[in-house]
Amino acid sequence: MSGGTTADDESRASVPAIRTLIVDDDPAVVRLHTAYLSALPRFRLIGTARTGAAAARLAADRAVDLVLLDMNLPDFSGIEVLHRLRLVREWDVDVIVISSARDTFTVRQALAAHVAGYLVKPFTREAFAARLAEYADRRPARPSETAVGLGQGQIDGLVTPPGAAPPVAASDPLSTPLPKGLSASTLARVVEALDTTVPVSARSLAEALGASRATVRRYLDHLASTGGATVSHRFGARGRPEVLYRRTP
Repeated sequence: MSGGTTADDESRASVPAIRTLIVDDDPAVVRLHTAYLSALPRFRLIGTARTGAAAARLAADRAVDLVLLDMNLPDFSGIEVLHRLRLVREWDVDVIVISSARDTFTVRQALAAHVAGYLVKPFTREAFAARLAEYADRRPARPSETAVGLGQGQIDGLVTPPGAAPPVAASDPLSTPLPKGLSASTLARVVEALDTTVPVSARSLAEALGASRATVRRYLDHLASTGGATVSHRFGARGRPEVLYRRTP
């Protein structure tokens, strides 16, 4: 039999293209990813952005189904873009991180925002196509399995598929085991002082609690690593970005 179509082919043809936004500050990378995406029939590029502000604004539009998001942007981080999207659109937009950032802190923060995938640069056209095909295949079913790890293969295991339920640790930060030197009573004070929508710096929180910034930072880092707090960055005109924290809803 030749020249025919399968039921899967017909089913895919009937599904609307996944409307995709590419976010990266490097114009050469944007062109490359645009070319990669154009070869994938189940996806349609509807825009590109090179800053966090532009990404958050464009992705807030309900015409966007999927964001291919870099973590390193010139105005604020991809993590902050994720936070803004979750506040505006909650879970009805999917995000696949495409970034050279592979440190534990960044990966955990991305996973706390329930990204649909995390692809580490550099990668081949084949890897890009395979990852997006995998996403498109599972998108209607939105499975809930997840594993744990940290390299490219390990990061893949950590990624929570779109639509999966938030981890228990994120909703109950006081239930996680404490590292040596941290106390449950102080942790409870820090958690109570954190807001779920308005981020604060370790310095501001330390002043409010009457504690040292170093002490408060240890508790905040513990919460961030266990999913009890989410992290964003505020960039000033000069110097290092300020790290901001808020309690994970």
